[in-house]
This record gives sequence, C-alpha cells and structure tokens, in this order.
Amino acid sequence: MTLYEMVGLTSDEYELIVELLGREPNELELNMYGVMWSEHCSYKHSRSLLKEFPTSGTHVLQGPGENAGIVDIGNGLAIAMKIESHNHPSAIEPYQGAATGVGGIIRDIFTMGARPIALLNSLRFGNLDDPNTRYLFEKVVQGIGDYGNCVGIPTVGGEVCFNNCYKENPLVNAMCVGLIKTGNIKKGTATGIGNPVMLVGSTTGRDGMGGASFASVELSNQSLEKRSAVQVGDPFMEKLLLEACLELFETDSVVGIQDLGAAGLTSACSETASRGNSGIDLDVAFVPKREEGMSPVEVMISESQERMLVIVKKGNEAEVERIFNKWGLHSVVIGHVTGDKMLTVRENGTIVARVPAKSLAEAPVTHTESKVPSYLKELVKLESRAIPIPENMNEVLLKLLASPNITSKEWVYQQYDYMVRTNTVVTPGSDAAVISIRGTNKAIALTTDCNGRYCFLNPKIGSAISVAEAARNLVCTGAKPLAITDGLNFGNPESPEVFWQFEQAVKGISEACRILGIPVISGNVSFYNESESNAIYPTPIIGMAGLIENRSHITTPEFKNKGDVIVLIGENKEELGGSEYLKVIHGLEKGEVPQLDLEVERRVQAFCLECIADGLVKSAHDCSDGGLAVALAESCISGSIGAELHVYKTMRTDALLFGESQSRIIISIDAELLPTIIEKARTKNLAYEVLGTVTGQALRIYVNDRLEIDTPLERIRQAWREALKCAMGK
Repeated sequence: MTLYEMVGLTSDEYELIVELLGREPNELELNMYGVMWSEHCSYKHSRSLLKEFPTSGTHVLQGPGENAGIVDIGNGLAIAMKIESHNHPSAIEPYQGAATGVGGIIRDIFTMGARPIALLNSLRFGNLDDPNTRYLFEKVVQGIGDYGNCVGIPTVGGEVCFNNCYKENPLVNAMCVGLIKTGNIKKGTATGIGNPVMLVGSTTGRDGMGGASFASVELSNQSLEKRSAVQVGDPFMEKLLLEACLELFETDSVVGIQDLGAAGLTSACSETASRGNSGIDLDVAFVPKREEGMSPVEVMISESQERMLVIVKKGNEAEVERIFNKWGLHSVVIGHVTGDKMLTVRENGTIVARVPAKSLAEAPVTHTESKVPSYLKELVKLESRAIPIPENMNEVLLKLLASPNITSKEWVYQQYDYMVRTNTVVTPGSDAAVISIRGTNKAIALTTDCNGRYCFLNPKIGSAISVAEAARNLVCTGAKPLAITDGLNFGNPESPEVFWQFEQAVKGISEACRILGIPVISGNVSFYNESESNAIYPTPIIGMAGLIENRSHITTPEFKNKGDVIVLIGENKEELGGSEYLKVIHGLEKGEVPQLDLEVERRVQAFCLECIADGLVKSAHDCSDGGLAVALAESCISGSIGAELHVYKTMRTDALLFGESQSRIIISIDAELLPTIIEKARTKNLAYEVLGTVTGQALRIYVNDRLEIDTPLERIRQAWREALKCAMGK
C-alpha cells in the first residue's frame, strides 16, 4: 500500500495534489491532505447537494459555513446552534466517543462568542436483547451525562431509538445551543498580515490521531483496534476554556477563533486562512505537548481536546496570556498571519510543509452515481388484507407503550443534570424542551427528531416528515420554529444506492423547509456508517429551535382538568406502512410511509400556534410513533388523569388507533371554548374531530361505539415507565 493510500487518498487525488504543488508532497503534507480531504472534513460527496437547502431568512444572522449557525430572537439576543455526530468513536470507545462528541459541539458554540445554555442528543442503537448493545448504550449515556454535568450545561432533550440496523454502528449525535448578543458574534477567520496566531487551552498529545480519516471509512474488525483515533476528553478543562474564551471576547483582542476539532491544527489553520483569503506560518516547536518526541505529523493532525486557535490583534498577546493564565490554561504564540495564502509549517524554524491553505480547506468535489435501491420495490408492498387485526387492542396498546422506541426514556435523562443554571422550564420527556431567556419574557423550545424506518422506506418523504415532526413538536409547546441544524447519517456514499438515499433525503428536507419557512443554518454530514454486514438506515436527524415570545404561552402535553374537551386537529387516515405497530405487533418493517401534505402541515401548525397564543389551549401533543392511541395514553400518563373518547371512522380499527398519519395534533380545551375552536377550524378549512373528555383513572376509547380500549391508568403508566429500565436491568 502506498503512503497516499495509507492516509486515505485515491490515486486521482494524489495526482491532483502533485499538480497543485508542482512537486511530490512530503509525508507531513500528505497526512495534511489525507485528513482535510477525508469525507469527514471535506464533505466532498455531499457539498454540491447541500446547496439545495434554504439557508437564509429574516432571522438568520449566520448560516452554514462557520462553526455554528445563529438566529435572531429579538431584544438584541440571538441563539447559536449546531449538531454533530461522533459515531465511529462511540462504536469502539463509547464513553470517550460520546463525551468528546459533547465537548466538541460545546466548543463550536462558544467559538462563535455564545454562552452554551443547553445540550440535546439523538442516539441510535441495535436491539436491547444484545449484551453489547446494552453496553454501548449504557456507556454512551454515561459519557454524555458526565461531560455535560461536569461542564455545567443542562442536557434538556433528545431522542433514543433502537433497530438492529444500528447494532454494529450506533449513532451518537450531539446538539448544543448558546445565547449571544447580536453584536458579539465571532468568526473563524484569519486576517491582518502579521497578526499573531495563538494556541490556547490544553496540551497536544497523540490521542485522536487520524480521527477524521477514521470517521471516513466503514467500520470493520480492524477498526476495533483504532482506539488511538478516539480523543480523550476533560470536561473540567473544557469549563475553564469556555470561561477564558468568553472573558477574552469581552476585550478587543480577537480577530478570529477556531476550535481544534477534526484534523486538529491542520483544519483550524487551513480553514481560518482560507476564510480570510490569507496564509498562516507556524512552528510546531512552540506547541505545548504532553508527550515526548512528537513529530510534526503527530502535532499537526492530533485531535486532542479542549484546544482553540486564536488570531489575535498584534500587540494584544499579553492580554490573552493574562486571561488564560488566570484560568490555568496554556496560551502561546505559534505563528502569524501572512499574505501569501500558504499554510507554512516549520519545526524549529525549518520549513517542513508548505501548501496553499485553500487547497486543504476546499477539497475537490466527488461526483457519485445514484441508483434507486433494489430492495424498495418489494418492501413498499403491503397487503393489508393479509395482516390480521388483533382482537385485544388493550394488549396492543400496552406492547407499544413498552416498545423501546416509545417507552419512557427516564432511565436516560435521569443521568443528565437538566436543571443546572435553573433556566429549564419544560424538562425532558415532553414534546420539546423549553429554556427561559433570562432578562426577557421569552423562551426557546428545542427538539431533535428523525424516523429512520420511514427514511429507509422512502428517504424523501421520511426526511420531510422528520422536519414536519420536529416543527410540530415545537408548535405543541407554543413555539414558532425558527431554524434547523441537521445531522445527516448515512452509509457509504460510494454506493449508488446509499447516495440515492442521501440525494432524496436532501430533497425532502429542502422541500419541507421551504414550505414551512424554516431555514437550515448549520449541520453535519456523517457517511460510512456501515459495518461489514450492513449499512444503517438513512437517518437525517433534525435539530430545531423555536421561539416563544411570551412565557405564559408555554404549553405541555399532559391533560389538565376533568371535563376538558379533547379535540384532534388533522385527519386520521388508514396508513399502517412503516409504523411502530407493524414492527412490534407483526414483525414487519415495510409498506408505504404515511403521506405528507406540507401545505396542510403548515396550516395545522399555524392553527395550533394561533389557538395557544389566544389562550384557548390547555394541552397540545403531536401524534407520531404509535399513533392516536399512544398519543392519548401519553397525555393521560403525564397528566395523571384518564380520558374517555369516541372515534368514528370507516377504516381498520388498528389503523385508526395505531396508524401514524401525519399533521395531527391533539389539544385539550375548556368545554365552553369548543364552539370557538370549531369555528376557527372551519374558517381555516382544517379537518378536526371532537374525541371526548378528560375524566377518570382509565383510558377508554370507543370506535364506532364499540369499546376497544379500556385500560387503567396505572397499568398504562407502568408499561410505559418500566420497560427501558427492565431492559437495562436497572
């Protein structure tokens, strides 16, 4: 194997590098190109398609291209948000892989000048009957909890799903949100010839070597030996770095700042220089190291955590040193900004690498063949007549409530400190988390959503549904959706069938975002999520933030008072394809996914928001996994009160109760307000159905006057609350 192949480059890429340099690259230069032209850093397979996303809007202050996106929330304030994956590291070292994923996303936020105020996550694992899956799950959750808890940032929401397609390749996506004054935004740009380039924070070691390249290949048996590609995090050091950087931003010393994440110094220097249309000249001898004898290659591609690159106004070096010394952190000048647009690396003054900065930061785009997967033709077929309708719907409901994908995730979030900083208004377990914005009457709602099974069966509609459901979850809290950060997790993009999945997902997200008016302001693409046996389901995670202008409008899913009327906004349809019911009860993952009319979705959400703002709604909860009956059960459980409902439809009973038709929201209201709600729905030409009332200590659902579900609240609660704990042996 040639040296260029060992660093992950193809022969064509190597020839292009030779052409760019006009000579053969040396070992250090090859390693730098290897990490920067890896899929993880360059997005060479996805970059051309990501341009389809709508990225601008009246509230957008910073779109894709920086460390995080930023959206205005008024009062001179804005929120920064970003989601990123740490999948491969978490597969081989779940605790550190997950912990450093959290650390990295936190740095992306405070690099922008924002104080991190909330963490979320989106996790995928195999089935819990597998001991290794339980081990991975337990350690990932522990890693997320320990890091966030130690730094003092509340982990307020997220999701966990289980399917055997993730057995050998779990997904660990971490999201962070920060608060910033609109005039204080910092960017990762190197400008000003002669300005010093400083490395601040922790020391540099050999941990995380080649992490970017490692994340850009499929997992294999050999990957299990690559623990050096997994960084080791120190959350206490991260807390010091966070506070030191935020204090530094209060001075007039910073020209630009960049987190040292994937590809370490190489990416931080080349990306800041490229953005600034400048160059950087640095000497690795000045880099504080924690290990003896580190070579320039090791220093330049190490992904040691808790480090930042700061471009400082010339003459302000002492101010930077003073602040970082106060916090007990390293701060050293390692180089300076140049006007030659080159990244020059020295060792004790001798040049050991010299390449155009843009050539590293802007890898050539790879054009991949796209082909409809052969599996789809058969999988979308579903003969509903061949599926028996269960006789006991109570048993079906209890089984669904105990399904790992629906059951309470309390075992997970009880390990997170979600109340630290005391701004959390709506805690984990609701449709979305809600964080109050101190000094204002505003709050923000946050969620992550994706149904990988839908995206497997129809990546375009499934991805659009992920956007719609995320927005619906925010709307149910009383928030207007503002912006998206996406974590796009797929298999090997060199496979035409996988690339088709990605292509369709981008189209679905783009269409949903345009119609719903929600821009994509940041995100992450993670390819090569497959093992030697299979690829994951396409899993485009949607992280979304919304704004609640008045905290009195915050709405939750639980039923509140006896006698309240329960109304469904939207329409029940006979759609069983891709449902959790079909998987849990009949062992099938097939069929047409629920259809999505985005215009109807937009009007349902606008109607719900208007009713909440008018003070008409006591509770709101979206219908998603498990369908109508599960959504009703969840509102009963969280409210510790029962309900009696009467539904009339000419369709299969199981489809009515457990089908997952889109664009449906369940609200509860004062009985006297029912005529007002009905008039509003009719005026807006929206489908609605008066379902019943909040009452008693059981969930009773009549279908066409036949009692199909009659289950005591305590039994429902037990099935929903205990299943995950039991599966984990807790």
